Amino acid sequence: MVFKKVEGFDNLEIDYISNFSGGYISRNRNLMEQLELNNLTQLILEKSVFGTPIFKLGSGGNKLLILSGIHGNELPAQIANVKLLNHLIGADLFTTLYFIPFAAPKSTMNNERTFNSMDLNRSAHIKNSLSNLIIQKIEELHIDFVGDFHSTARNSNPGFESIFSSKSPSPESFLIANFISKDVGSRIISFDYAGSSYKGAVEDVCNLKGIPAITAEVLCPFANVGKGTVEKSYMQMESFLNYFGI
Repeated sequence: MVFKKVEGFDNLEIDYISNFSGGYISRNRNLMEQLELNNLTQLILEKSVFGTPIFKLGSGGNKLLILSGIHGNELPAQIANVKLLNHLIGADLFTTLYFIPFAAPKSTMNNERTFNSMDLNRSAHIKNSLSNLIIQKIEELHIDFVGDFHSTARNSNPGFESIFSSKSPSPESFLIANFISKDVGSRIISFDYAGSSYKGAVEDVCNLKGIPAITAEVLCPFANVGKGTVEKSYMQMESFLNYFGI
């Protein structure tokens, strides 16, 4: 498929990562309680029934991706992503922004971490897994930088607000993470080489392919939305964009 203009939104285009991952996100009450159901949000929810949509704003300049929902039960970033897209829909952009608010709508609908029993942040290197299809789209679109936004619970990994990055083979991953860390106070976690701790994270697969990427985490109980967590995830996303002067 190719990007198509979205009726009613002059500068918004849509394509699909897959057509087998769709879900009725409106069934996730914890998420829906935090969303303003305006025309754009309703459109995003409707399109997510049919698969994993990717939205495009602007043209020219760097190509950046804001990704969330790799784990369907990590809700703050998915809500923040929708809010950010709503905020930027009418902006004059001198860059190209891509948004995947719900990487696996079926998982978000069910408020569960995995997609068809697969952890998408351990399988981005497995050909034609859903997260690998996202990687393929990143390469197809020649996206320059990727921000992957998550949440983490206490006593899990990492269990605190943080920004993951690596110094090699894509050193700008660390520079972006360092910028966000200093800007919003999230603790930086950096590895000398991408994928050295575990395989298959979207961030690591991107970095190994020479596409600088970071993973941002806010602290929140899984399958819930803690007070202030959407706002903090939104701040991380804004800081990611601010690194590029947006």
